[in-house]
Amino acid sequence: MTAQKFNARDVEFQIEDFLNPGTWVSIAPGAGGTEGGVNTFSRSREYETTDTTTFGSDGQAESQIMQLGKVMKLEGFLLKDPSTGALDAGQALIEAQTERLGTDSLVGFRFWMPGDANWEVWPKAHFQVGDTGGGNNDKVGWSCTVTRSGPSTTTAKV
Repeated sequence: MTAQKFNARDVEFQIEDFLNPGTWVSIAPGAGGTEGGVNTFSRSREYETTDTTTFGSDGQAESQIMQLGKVMKLEGFLLKDPSTGALDAGQALIEAQTERLGTDSLVGFRFWMPGDANWEVWPKAHFQVGDTGGGNNDKVGWSCTVTRSGPSTTTAKV
């Protein structure tokens, strides 16, 4: 089959529960007709290079990539149960995770895109929550940035 476009809304995101390692919790899912919270995501790479220019480079800059980083940004809406005040389980874990420091600030993150047989797993990642708010006729916004620490792995999606 030839490559084809797929819906961004079908991408899935999960955070590992730091209280129950090995347990994965969906982040603001919207599958099955439920109200989802994530409506935009972007995955990016960060590169750090070193200058390898010498006199023999004849005035032409030379460099090499020395470090590769990966970042995922999730944006959308804050999901809250109106009767209990409880946040979406994934958003609540992210909010709690952002308060942890040092080694404890690292927890697993994974995502899956349609057509993939495996989750891409970031076994160690840290989270930063963005500003929350909105205007008179808005739903309350929510966002987070996930930064990988160390290499990625994969695991089968079952």
